[in-house]
Amino acid sequence: MRDGLSRRNVMKHAGVITATVAVGSLATGTAMASPAQNRKAAPSEAPTSANGWPLEKEANHISTVWTRPVPGTGLEVDVRIGDAEMILLHVIRRFHYEVEQLPRIDLAGWRPIDGLHKDLPESNLASGTAVRIRPGAAAKGGLFPLQELVVRDILADCQGVIRWGGDNNPVDESLFYLDRGPNDERVRQVADKLRTGEATPGEGAGAEVDVVAASRREQANRLAQRQRKR
Repeated sequence: MRDGLSRRNVMKHAGVITATVAVGSLATGTAMASPAQNRKAAPSEAPTSANGWPLEKEANHISTVWTRPVPGTGLEVDVRIGDAEMILLHVIRRFHYEVEQLPRIDLAGWRPIDGLHKDLPESNLASGTAVRIRPGAAAKGGLFPLQELVVRDILADCQGVIRWGGDNNPVDESLFYLDRGPNDERVRQVADKLRTGEATPGEGAGAEVDVVAASRREQANRLAQRQRKR
């Protein structure tokens, strides 16, 4: 062939040109695609209970909610494992030791969201972040004054991370639940404080507590005033 071009070189250059055209066509096609074709569907948010924790469909199977023993009581309850478990079990233990001994029938934890009011605090049961203590005693006035005094001290012990349904409208004195979301640093801090207490002789649930001491009463009353306003 003329100018020193062989048939092989011609075919080689032709192949390069064809490939270039093909790539250009593909790029043009991509550029002309509508945004709707390229947009990825946004992941849907997982449903949560009223306090912002993700719901669980069941306990003890591919779940963050498991049946946990309540140390020193002979009780067990379905709760969210981790920090929520540490805090809720502390509440149950102090109630059992200082307010009233609880039979198994008087303690309930996780429940499926079906049958619960999704916008009310009781929905927190479905995320494993709430418990019912004496479920049949939800109405106002179910505690004697000294018993309520202890409950107030337990709430103060948890530094406002736990809320009592006795301060809600409508009232539910059987309900205790996490009042902070899963990303709130206070949940971890309170859980760590309780873990340290359990590991320290003479502290933790079961240790002797003077709930009528002026400093403890003042702390409990301040918390009660704040929570009742919400």
